Amino acid sequence: MQRSIYHIDCNSFYAAVECRRRPELRDVPMAVAGDPKDRCGIILAKNERAKAYGVKTAETIYQAKRKCPDLVLVAPHFDEYMEVSHQIKQMFADYTDQVESFGSDEAWLDVTGSLRYFRSSAVELADSIRHRVMDEIGITVSVGVSFNKVFAKLGSDLKKPDATTLITPQNYQRRVWPLPADSLLFVGRTAAEQLERHYIHTIGDVARTDPAFLEKLLGKGGETLWQYANGLDETRVRRMGEAEPPKSIGNGMTFRRDLLGWDELKAGIVALSDEVAARLRAEGMKCMGVHVNIRNPQMKTISRQCQLSAPTHLQKVIVDAAMQLVRASWREELPVRALTVTAQQLMDENSIQEQMCILGRNASLEKFERAEACMQKLRLKYGRSCMAMGYVENQELGIRQFHREGVELPGFSHEG
Repeated sequence: MQRSIYHIDCNSFYAAVECRRRPELRDVPMAVAGDPKDRCGIILAKNERAKAYGVKTAETIYQAKRKCPDLVLVAPHFDEYMEVSHQIKQMFADYTDQVESFGSDEAWLDVTGSLRYFRSSAVELADSIRHRVMDEIGITVSVGVSFNKVFAKLGSDLKKPDATTLITPQNYQRRVWPLPADSLLFVGRTAAEQLERHYIHTIGDVARTDPAFLEKLLGKGGETLWQYANGLDETRVRRMGEAEPPKSIGNGMTFRRDLLGWDELKAGIVALSDEVAARLRAEGMKCMGVHVNIRNPQMKTISRQCQLSAPTHLQKVIVDAAMQLVRASWREELPVRALTVTAQQLMDENSIQEQMCILGRNASLEKFERAEACMQKLRLKYGRSCMAMGYVENQELGIRQFHREGVELPGFSHEG
């Protein structure tokens, strides 16, 4: 049986929620933006009126204001966005139990088995869901309808706002193949540049290229892109609550002023690593690698990574590895605007068989393991802000002891 897959995308989600809170914002160009005082003044979302001026997500407030001097800026309310997101996805569950989130404002649905029950075609049911979200939640969504997840995602991007787009086995070559190659899911900037260098400009070009050449050019992902371009994606839609294990866990921050010297750099690294370690424990994961991004005031970023000798979720180990990377690749007198610390090569902590050396386990690490495990229990009981290890709140730098779970820090979070 041919599948019926939806990709539903909330149009300008953050901006739509703000306009729902304050209806007068619908009549002016407006955008949700980070706080310039925190030096993370980027556009997180914009409404259709702002989009008409050329305002783009992830550009700076300065750039947006040059395009639209009358742009109204609104501070984000992440708690409300998460609540509205939850309401919408609970609504999707009325139609199928196969609802896979793709960020706060997007989801895939597999309605193959639902069409008969609702006595609707795939497009009719999609329109019904779209109208219901508008009537009950007050925001518009775009729906891509197709026979696989990749083309459904493309469909929801083709016509916005408030539209349903159908891509079938009969029309996908006409509708999909003329699109730029970077429209394809998971084709990032680097991959797109590589394809461009070899005159592979469109999705159709990808589809007609020898998959062995694509694999040589892009690694294992090359053949996957060829399959996607040819409509061969058979990835299933996960059931509600069936989360994919994370491939990495990271935390980034733009500081209120540039960090100077090892002490301030370590303060930033420790605060970020604390959040990463806490999320590793919450996921029941350990990491075998640590990755650090360092951004200077001119917005240039360097990336460094290293392997660990053993899997860990200890804040101390992550901090030590991150600081070694920073010291080896940065000069103490150079200012740092932003940092990101990421735990990589994750594995289930219950499946790890750690080898015992003849000298036994590291007594110092065992002490930190007990301390951090105890701290995690206290945080679960009394809240994340009840205790911190190895750093203090620093308003001057913008370092805070508590950040909401699942929300990245200002400067590194934006709506797609």
